[in-house]
Amino acid sequence: MSEQTGSIQGMLAANLKRARTLNGLSISELSRRSGIGKATLSQLESGNGNPTIETVFSLSRALQMPVSDLLDTRPPGGVTVVRSQDVEPLSGEGVDLRALRHIRSENTTFEVYDQQFRAGHRQRSHGHAGTEHTVVQSGRLEVTVDGYEVELGPGDYVGFDAALPHSYLATDGPVRSVLLLQYRAGQPAGDGTPHSAA
Repeated sequence: MSEQTGSIQGMLAANLKRARTLNGLSISELSRRSGIGKATLSQLESGNGNPTIETVFSLSRALQMPVSDLLDTRPPGGVTVVRSQDVEPLSGEGVDLRALRHIRSENTTFEVYDQQFRAGHRQRSHGHAGTEHTVVQSGRLEVTVDGYEVELGPGDYVGFDAALPHSYLATDGPVRSVLLLQYRAGQPAGDGTPHSAA
């Protein structure tokens, strides 16, 4: 059994450069596809950048790969313990995400995140590939998906097609939840169009 730690900057730097090279993309072309500046991409590949949720999801879409392939270096198999406090958060306007694990089978890839929302800050997404599953652990969470709004409390679950525009808002204090992103085999992780957030 092993416990895994690692820097988001370091993991992203190695995985981003490898993915860009395997796709035969220059930094200029990846910049065009992702909407991220060339200087920022160069910093990210050198491990000196400060990636946000929006940046990582834009790269996921541009490279058509799961977010976990950009952030995870943990080997499959065996017993892996990941301590949330040891994982550097990926932050957005209203949320801190900690990538805990990705699980790949023949037909499906799952990405598991510890998801913590800050009170009063809406986290928006124009949509991305996959199916999004959230289970609230503590607090009250307002979820809006393509105009449909629902409020969740501890133990409640919501799932939806993540390609739809969606947002989250912690309504009366911080919210702790688990996010599971599910990708079907052969489903691209995006269309290269820059969007914001998870």
